Amino acid sequence: MPQSRLPKAQTSARGGIPEATVTRLPMYHRALVAMAARGVLLVSSEELAEATAVNSAKLRKDLSFLGSYGTRGVGYDVEFLLYQIARALGLTQEWPVVIVGVGNLGHALAGYPGFASRGFTVVGLFDADPRRIGEQIVVAGTSMTVRDVRELHASMHELNASIGVIATPESGAQQVCDLLVEHGVTSILNFAPVILEVPEGVDVRRVDLATELQILAFHEQRKSQLVLSETSAS
Repeated sequence: MPQSRLPKAQTSARGGIPEATVTRLPMYHRALVAMAARGVLLVSSEELAEATAVNSAKLRKDLSFLGSYGTRGVGYDVEFLLYQIARALGLTQEWPVVIVGVGNLGHALAGYPGFASRGFTVVGLFDADPRRIGEQIVVAGTSMTVRDVRELHASMHELNASIGVIATPESGAQQVCDLLVEHGVTSILNFAPVILEVPEGVDVRRVDLATELQILAFHEQRKSQLVLSETSAS
C-alpha cells in the first residue's frame, strides 16, 4: 500500500484519477498486452473484467477516467485502450531506476526482464557489502557493475534517476531513502520491512512479502475450516 505524507484528497485523486483506479490500471494493461499478443482487436468490458477479476461496472468507471467509454455492442479497441492506459501510467516514456541493496532480492530485481519491457531502465546498482561491490550483474542484456553505496551521493546527478528501489536490510533503509530524496528521487519502491519517513511530494510504495504471505495463510486457514465444516455437516 502507498506510504505518503501528501494530503489525503491529493493522494486519492491525483491527476483526476482516484488512487484505487490507479492501482487497477496495471492489471488492465497486463491483460490487454496478453490479448494484443494473441491478435485480439476488440474486447468488451465483461471480457476484460473477467480477465482481471474486477467487477465490469467498476472497470467501465475506471476507464471513463481516461476518457475511454468504448462502443456499445462493440467494446474497446485493444491497441487504443493499451495506449490510453500506458499514457496514464507514464509508460510512454523511459524511467531511469536505481536499485540500492543487491542481495538475493536486489539481484533478482536487477535481472527482472519486465522492467525494460514496461519502460523502466535500471541505470545504477548500489550496495554496502564489500562482497557485492564490483560484482557484475546482467541487466537487460548488459553487464552492470555494483557500486559502493557511498558513491550514491556523487552518482545521482549523472544517473538522473527519478525512481529508487530500496532492497536493503531494515537498518539502512531510512538512510538510503534520505539520500535518494536528497538527490531528486520522488518515487520509491521499498522492499525493506520498515515504514519510511518522507517529505511531501515523495511517494513510497511498500512491498512487504511477509505480510502478503500472512494474508495468503489467512485465506488458506479459512478454506481449511470451510472444508472441515462441510465434512462435519455431511
